[in-house]
Amino acid sequence: MKLKYIGESFGVDGLTDGKVYEASIEDDDYYRVIDDSDEDYLYARENPAPLDESSKGGRWEIVEQ
Repeated sequence: MKLKYIGESFGVDGLTDGKVYEASIEDDDYYRVIDDSDEDYLYARENPAPLDESSKGGRWEIVEQ
């Protein structure tokens, strides 16, 4: 699936506002997303944000299922 991140960009290797990412559903609460580091990480399905709270995060828009 493809997801577009909409929100405050964070980290050099995190998520960028408006960028589309390859992802898969991990469980009810998380997506596994290949982020800007080119590695796959778990991000919350609602309000994806960095664990260090350096950004308020954002939301996902499903581009392709």
